Amino acid sequence: MTVSLDQVVPDFSAPATGGTFSLAAQRGKTVVLYFYPKDNTPGCTNEAMDFRDHHDAFVAAGAAVFGISRDSLRSHENFKAKLELPFELISDGDEALCQLFDVIKMKKLYGKEVRGIERSTFVIDRDGVLRHELRGIKVPSHVEEVLEIVQGM
Repeated sequence: MTVSLDQVVPDFSAPATGGTFSLAAQRGKTVVLYFYPKDNTPGCTNEAMDFRDHHDAFVAAGAAVFGISRDSLRSHENFKAKLELPFELISDGDEALCQLFDVIKMKKLYGKEVRGIERSTFVIDRDGVLRHELRGIKVPSHVEEVLEIVQGM
């Protein structure tokens, strides 16, 4: 099963920095879930820093931001500490969330086809309904675009 726009996202729990993440616990807030390929890689580091640098504006707009990748919790803890991220990172080692949001794609890496996460962001409204999905995004100006969406909700 995958999530579709304008449908309620089924509740899920997953291991995260700071403890277990539960979508149900976020009701009443706008939730931004951004999927990224890998901790400590250039694009993912830049994206995380952009979300970090705009975090206060997201909070002011009533939104909670969470990053998701297939990296281990230990990798996430190190990545979060290194970049001083003010939001939690969710570990999706079994790819359950990647499948729910349909973000696993075949990608070219150094000329080879590999299975990986397509950089994607999802915005869920206060009632748990998926309102926006941005797929195959490029890092520059992406966070500002997401912030505008959240501020308009």
